[in-house]
Amino acid sequence: MPIDFSWFAPTNGDGPHLANSGLPRPPTYLHDFRPATPDYLRRVAGSAEEAGFDSLLLPTAAGFEDPWLVGAQLACATQRLAFIVTFRPGLEQPEQIAQKAAALQRISGGRLRLFAATGSSAYEQRALGDFLDHDARYQRTSECLRVLRRLWQGAGHSVAGRHYTLTPAHPGVPLSPAPALYLGGSSALAEQVAASQADTYLLWGEPPYAVRERVARLRALAAMHARPIRFGLRVHVIAAATERAAWARADELLSGISDRTYVDAQRQLDEYESVGQRRQTALSRGAFRTLRELEVSPNLWAGIGLIRGGAGTALVGSYDQVAARLDEYRAIGIESFLLSSYPNLEEAPRVGEHVLPRVRALLARA
Repeated sequence: MPIDFSWFAPTNGDGPHLANSGLPRPPTYLHDFRPATPDYLRRVAGSAEEAGFDSLLLPTAAGFEDPWLVGAQLACATQRLAFIVTFRPGLEQPEQIAQKAAALQRISGGRLRLFAATGSSAYEQRALGDFLDHDARYQRTSECLRVLRRLWQGAGHSVAGRHYTLTPAHPGVPLSPAPALYLGGSSALAEQVAASQADTYLLWGEPPYAVRERVARLRALAAMHARPIRFGLRVHVIAAATERAAWARADELLSGISDRTYVDAQRQLDEYESVGQRRQTALSRGAFRTLRELEVSPNLWAGIGLIRGGAGTALVGSYDQVAARLDEYRAIGIESFLLSSYPNLEEAPRVGEHVLPRVRALLARA
């Protein structure tokens, strides 16, 4: 399967200031805030499709629009773009997921992919009625994905698990082709689940040496299950015609973070159970809150993670520099890039016009 590029659907709103995922929005974010109306999301999807992206990531979290419904809407408004719909095992039951996936796969003409989000914040999971701890959630995710695959194969299959049971009497939810399954997570258990169940394992942006190490480990784990696995990288992009202009834009984002917003966000980030979230937060800990102090690897900037949960790094630089960094990740095993920026509507065509062709040219030469 060739290298593919995904853009981000801002289903909790968009704008030119740093947004939060799973954390309260800072006051600066509300300046020039754009709500996630159906029309706005159609514009983002159309912009991403026209810019040459292969797919659109539809996230899920408190305060976000429902990714299934948004996916159905945008599938009817686009022709080629695939949709990575995020769902939460446990908050949605396998049979419901299987049925919605089958419907959306038919509506979109086979353009559906699925991302199982196990949950990184115990506080948010409890607020949604989920009281399992970290390891139990990943065990449930593993069973959920096993049930999904068997439901899509039709009748006559069984799963006997702690959280879910499927009997051969169930008629199944026949679906062909079944959507590819994405999974993330940095804990040892998350890696085991991904190696045995996922088609694509997602990583957040870390320095290349760390990504290389994790790719090698996951590839070895998947080989133990006699199955292939692809790797994806979720990272923001701040690209401009010159390196100076790109860093000036990053500085604008940084200057919008007040001391109060920073302290409140850091306190909430400390409460996350996610190993991956702790790795992202650690990239910006111990550094002064100055622009280049937060550059943790050439062109990899950890400033996003000062106040944002989830993906906390951005590739910052000229179009050539950002393309070179993406190609560097490609060379160590990344095959799918899930990108975003601020604001997503205007930045999709910029990245599509100036960065993606450069990466594809580097790939052709390689």
